[in-house]
Amino acid sequence: MSYYSDTEEIRVSRDCPAVTIPYGSPVTIEEGCMARITQQLGGSYTVLVEGNLYRVEGKDADALGLEATDSELPRPDGPITEEYVRNMAWDQLATCFDPEIPVDIVNLGLVYGIDVVELGPERYRIEARMTLTAPGCGMGTMIADEARIKLLAIPGVEEAVMDLVWDPPWGREMMSEVARLQLGML
Repeated sequence: MSYYSDTEEIRVSRDCPAVTIPYGSPVTIEEGCMARITQQLGGSYTVLVEGNLYRVEGKDADALGLEATDSELPRPDGPITEEYVRNMAWDQLATCFDPEIPVDIVNLGLVYGIDVVELGPERYRIEARMTLTAPGCGMGTMIADEARIKLLAIPGVEEAVMDLVWDPPWGREMMSEVARLQLGML
């Protein structure tokens, strides 16, 4: 019996760009392949195709028979402030997931800090620091790139930097209680 036997198998409707998990190599899932969606979090999908896991971006959801996601964020009612940008940055990073773990990078304790730098009236740069659960994680740059793109979607943000750092090393104690509960560690 397959671990994924409770998910429906779907036929990929067109050639679909994807990334191999855990290596992070770009590939194309060919039209007509049979796939199972194993995780659908943060606007991307983890799919199982012929025994291999792949990550598919939300913009390509139509190839999986789903509606493509819209990542545009609404502007605030008032002025765009540093506090607004900082709060939105944490919210946006909480929509980024490791494709192998069903917990966002904030609750996993991977985000070490966020600095907001004012560039001008209602114009900001976000400088964020994050780590990975393991230094050899092949998905690391992809997760950091996704986080950077989501930060750039915040109204008023003109620049975003995601620095991957290794000090201090990540440990399970950095996970939030929510993450530990979700992963069955409590």
